[in-house]
Amino acid sequence: MKWLAVLAVAGSFALAQQPPPGMLPAPSASETEGLERALAAAGSSPLEYLRTIENYLAQHPDAPNRPDLEHRAANAAIALHDDGMVIHYGELVLARQPDEMKILANVSHALLSTDSRENAERALKYARRTEELLRQMQKGAPPPNVAAAEWRNRTDRALAAALTDQAHAAGNLGRKEEALATAQRAYEAYPNADSAREIGLSFERLGKPLDAARALADAFTITAAADVALARDRNHMGELYRQAKATDEGLGNLFLESYDRNRALLLNRELSLNPGGPNSGHTNPMEFTLSSVDGQKLVMASLQGKVLVLDMWATWCVPCREQHPLYEQVKERFRDNPAVVFLSIDTDSDPQPVKPFLEAMHWQGPVYFEDGLVRALAVEDLPETILIDRHGAVFSRMNGYVKELFVDQLSERIRQALAR
Repeated sequence: MKWLAVLAVAGSFALAQQPPPGMLPAPSASETEGLERALAAAGSSPLEYLRTIENYLAQHPDAPNRPDLEHRAANAAIALHDDGMVIHYGELVLARQPDEMKILANVSHALLSTDSRENAERALKYARRTEELLRQMQKGAPPPNVAAAEWRNRTDRALAAALTDQAHAAGNLGRKEEALATAQRAYEAYPNADSAREIGLSFERLGKPLDAARALADAFTITAAADVALARDRNHMGELYRQAKATDEGLGNLFLESYDRNRALLLNRELSLNPGGPNSGHTNPMEFTLSSVDGQKLVMASLQGKVLVLDMWATWCVPCREQHPLYEQVKERFRDNPAVVFLSIDTDSDPQPVKPFLEAMHWQGPVYFEDGLVRALAVEDLPETILIDRHGAVFSRMNGYVKELFVDQLSERIRQALAR
């Protein structure tokens, strides 16, 4: 949601769950000052920042600055790309500030991370309000030091995103024609790949595969069309092609052949860099075969149709050790549900210390090496918990964890994935 940064000031990182109000005393001035010092010490780490405020509010649930901290928490969730927390804290903010632009847009988008009908109704409401506010902004003068054309460009981009969310919500509610018309309005407001994909999805739902394919072609080319250097390449390529063929016929096939050729080239390069890797030619995690610490093999395709919960960790990762017992609590909750599979994925570059580590820590259950999953799933930080839905698509990511929230939060994500 980086496009909305132009319309709102980003908040700080914050908050977590507290006990019911009225149970503990309000903070003193020195405690409030101590909080600010602790937050300053937390630096740029959103998780550390979040934990600091969590501890503060656990002691002072009636703190007078609680609304401000909830607002910070909503911005923290946005920065962490945690849809569940965006929804939770964002809606707390919107209950007090219903026209908070950045929160409105991010909450509506987060609600659409699942196909829940209830979530779609709420997302539609928030996205429509975002559209109303943006259109009001466009009627007024641009902010100081922002040219009129640039301001219109920024607001059109945000407007297209709001309309795309509306289209997706309408589609989830079964309103296919409305979804298509709204997605087309989004593309007209600001042509971009997201709205083009939404048009394609709408046509697909309406049983029009050729129109859907054309929309995906727009998604494929629109970003490149905005690049001046690529536009020059395209024009010169056309000149050379006509010089050789005396016609433009077949030029489209040249594009497709180039894409397929270079896709194969990149896959072959990756294979040459990892000649022994069993998954080096794959990008879809459901096509992977994972090896376990005990030498067994797991064919991921055999788990198709189940919700997969991937715990990505490493022996050197201290927070991973702290999270482990919480993860085990979630496993216990779903132990009798065969539709949920928990996979412990070690990401160490050197496999040698893994088995001794597991024995020393007394961790139970099979553990698999990542065997390329870090690359395929773009894992950058640990611990990270990734949910893959019954269709084999990434449903949710949880980067890091908040101790008091993790068990319930992950459990709820699993239930949502099961219901999808």
